[in-house]
Amino acid sequence: MSVVGRGVVAGHLTPEEVSDLARQGLDRLPLDGKRVIVLIPDGTRTMPMPLMFEILERELAPRVAALDFLVALGTHTPMNDEQLSRLIGRTVVDGRAGDRRVFNHRWDDPATFATLGTIPAAAIAELSLGRLNQDVPVALNRMVVEYDHVLICGPVFPHEVVGFSGGTKYLFPGIAASEIIHFTHWLGALITSSDVLGTIDTPVRAVINRAAALLDTPLSLLALVVTYEGVAGVFCGEATGNHSAWRQAAALSSRRHIVWLDKPFDRVLTVMPAMYQDLWTAAKGVYKTEPAVADGGEVVVYAPHVREASRVHGHVINEIGYHCRDYFLAQWDRFGRFPLGILAHSTHVKGPGTYDARSHVEAPRINVTLATGIPREQCEHLSLRYCDPAEVDQTAWSTDVGSGSYKVPRAGELLFRVGRPPDAAEATS
Repeated sequence: MSVVGRGVVAGHLTPEEVSDLARQGLDRLPLDGKRVIVLIPDGTRTMPMPLMFEILERELAPRVAALDFLVALGTHTPMNDEQLSRLIGRTVVDGRAGDRRVFNHRWDDPATFATLGTIPAAAIAELSLGRLNQDVPVALNRMVVEYDHVLICGPVFPHEVVGFSGGTKYLFPGIAASEIIHFTHWLGALITSSDVLGTIDTPVRAVINRAAALLDTPLSLLALVVTYEGVAGVFCGEATGNHSAWRQAAALSSRRHIVWLDKPFDRVLTVMPAMYQDLWTAAKGVYKTEPAVADGGEVVVYAPHVREASRVHGHVINEIGYHCRDYFLAQWDRFGRFPLGILAHSTHVKGPGTYDARSHVEAPRINVTLATGIPREQCEHLSLRYCDPAEVDQTAWSTDVGSGSYKVPRAGELLFRVGRPPDAAEATS
């Protein structure tokens, strides 16, 4: 099917326009009489999920045999009924919202998965541009093979591992098994998040698209481009093939979510919203600003509500700390046994840098300071700087992007870069 969609580079669509675009797109999908599972984001993404839940139920329930929802958690903490209720705008009891079932992706249960196949090493070497050469097994939540049609409904933002989120990323890592999650995240770390962020075509995206092609179940996409103020674009179409719906959303995201600067910041204060409950997610404040910070500069993560590195992976992070990529590569006999996705997270937080194996000196390009609920001793143990959040005077930081000391009032989704934007001709205006 052709893409149904529209986006604006300034302002926002009205709820009525969002509803109409979604209806037009959904009307074209071959869903009559089908059992449909909808993949949706968790609470760590800005997304008008109550509106979309209402639209999906109104438009699809009369047509389909079943309409259920699966939260694409990746390896995030499962959501309880109260959290799910806030997410979709309906009361959820025992995983049900009326006639709809709302599932968490149980990434921690081996029985969750169905094996789809393997991407052979030769293909991986080609897709990764020679960076890695190994077979990669592909397994997904078995619901996607038990239902007749999979519909992805989620936002598109610049992303530190894939380039832009959304699309088939809702499969990998959204509902994937650990092997391909760790592989793709480490591939992104080898390239570095600074180089990946805000790039539409990346080796990681190529790998997950290749993996998605192993799924026989028809796959469609309802992609949104959103800001904190509203919806800027809606694009509906096939989720595989030429990925046109996702590509149009990513092109619009590149115009709505990337701030281009004439010169770098010296220091940045990233104020993290409450939807980021640990550093695993709140570190997006570092990822999205580091490319625009001068050498030797500083990113301060202001999140007094964050009290741990990760609710799920904290024990591993506590053992390895936060280090640049070259620190791990130079000591692979020591660190190669750890989950690659967690090593990748560590390098993304620390940012680019060098490591001299002879002197054992690590030299990060910038400094990362935590003004969070994580105590000083823990920050220092993790090789990050500490600042008491009570001592942070937000009024001392400017919201003028031309300032050397800049405050991002609601960080995590806007990407900051120095230079001139590339051609964004694909974006709809």
